[in-house]
Amino acid sequence: MSTARAERLVNLVLALLSTRQYLTAERIRGIVPGYADAASDEAFSRMFERDKTELRELGIPLETGRNSVFDGADGYRIARRDYELGEIELAPDEAAAVGLAVRLWDSPELTGQAQGALVKLRAAGVEVDHTAPPVVESRVRAEPAFSPLLAAVQNRQPVRFGYRRSGSAERLTRTLEPWGVVSWRARWYVVGHDRDRGAPRCFRLSRIVGEVRPAGAPGEVDRPEDVNLLEFVAGSSTGKESSPVATAKLWIADRRAAGVRRRAKLTGRLTVAGVEGDLAELELYYPESAADWIAGHGPDVLVLEPDVLAKAVHERLRAVAGEDS
Repeated sequence: MSTARAERLVNLVLALLSTRQYLTAERIRGIVPGYADAASDEAFSRMFERDKTELRELGIPLETGRNSVFDGADGYRIARRDYELGEIELAPDEAAAVGLAVRLWDSPELTGQAQGALVKLRAAGVEVDHTAPPVVESRVRAEPAFSPLLAAVQNRQPVRFGYRRSGSAERLTRTLEPWGVVSWRARWYVVGHDRDRGAPRCFRLSRIVGEVRPAGAPGEVDRPEDVNLLEFVAGSSTGKESSPVATAKLWIADRRAAGVRRRAKLTGRLTVAGVEGDLAELELYYPESAADWIAGHGPDVLVLEPDVLAKAVHERLRAVAGEDS
């Protein structure tokens, strides 16, 4: 974004926050610096429409209305009660974690939402440092079907898509009333009512083939109030996906790597290089991604077995340190 546009957006927000009345576009054009440079009415209209879209994408609640029945055009304002956040206090490590989380998303949809959250925190006076490099630059990637499915969930609209089952090249057509999209074990799933089977089902987004198309009108889908999407996905994982592929033996430093500890089974104690820690066993469902995840904990986790995993983690740590393999 150019400096001029950024300044114009800030001025627009300040103007709309400082009034209780709705300001028409023409009024805004006359009082907000930057709009007077528009070469014509059409140029101003395009500029103003882009700015309104930008503010809404940043999560700023832009209201539209009229001050009286005699007004000939809609006006705009920002209600402070909707814009201002309550007091937010983050410890330095929590603020660093938020900044790192913003960097992990690797899709346009999620990146925009993460950056919008960051803007809101800064507006509340929380300075988030997102420049410090992590040990491993992991990424959370969204599948191509993520955006249309998320839109269908928000619009409560049925969808239809091609789906490839595990271990099969056969492509089936599914019609789904989507309830939500969740992440489970580093995979994205959509949960909803499968019209073809007449029962609730979940589908892994990476197995959706082709485009996700509407299969009904918005507002047709009613999500059950008592459904827990994450528990449903976890309980629906059957066969190969629910059985661990391998078991790793690890050493975990005391009071470190809480994420690994939650998934591992502690089996004993061990001191490594003068540092005390726990011995643990970890069942691996996705060995191909385990090395990245474990390496992200740096020296707090040491892989003892299997040897192939230990070498993979070691190679990643050396690569981050800039050493030759």
